[in-house]
Amino acid sequence: MIREFNVLVACEESQEVTKAFRKLGIKAFSCDILPCSGGHPEWHIVEDITVVLSSFRFYTQSKEEVFINKWDAIIAFPPCTDLAVSGARWFKEKRADGRQQRSVDFFMMFADHPCEMIAIENPIGIMSKLYRKPDQIIQPWQFGHEETKATCLWLKGLPDLQPTNIVDGREQRIWKLPPTEDRAMLRSKTYLGIAQAMAYQWGKFMNETRIPEPQEGKEDEQ
Repeated sequence: MIREFNVLVACEESQEVTKAFRKLGIKAFSCDILPCSGGHPEWHIVEDITVVLSSFRFYTQSKEEVFINKWDAIIAFPPCTDLAVSGARWFKEKRADGRQQRSVDFFMMFADHPCEMIAIENPIGIMSKLYRKPDQIIQPWQFGHEETKATCLWLKGLPDLQPTNIVDGREQRIWKLPPTEDRAMLRSKTYLGIAQAMAYQWGKFMNETRIPEPQEGKEDEQ
């Protein structure tokens, strides 16, 4: 019997990555302190991620009870506001009031988790120095989007993402958005092409490396 994989997509309200995994038949759940905007509350957990990482039972946004024995893979998108170099001019006050250290600790919570397969996404920032250099830096234009947005991936037990559709165009459209209430949310949303690559490539890797679940009452053959 092959055991079903459980994938936790942390700090994701858009559900782009979660939906991409679900389309491939992989049991993925998004988690955020905000309700989801991706249209699938039955796959979304509105809860502090620290609670979800330490629990076996939780409720989805649609009030469905779910039991998870273990998370086989964690894909995390920790907030980058206090970590990205784009906000360096505010680092001094963020260090002084503790905001940056809290964000560092939150990031490291994922890096130090015992889960065998982990991916942490963040823009270029201070974690490359405080933690370690990312395993790879990807761009939207490598995955079918005519835009630039350098995105770092720190990986544990997962392979580098391979480009799927390199296209022309090097605009920073998302970064040029005018100030609105949802600007930060739009800027942090994962590009569809990248989400699909994560689901397909890492999902394929999980399937190829999965271990059959032990059958009760049967001893290993000698």
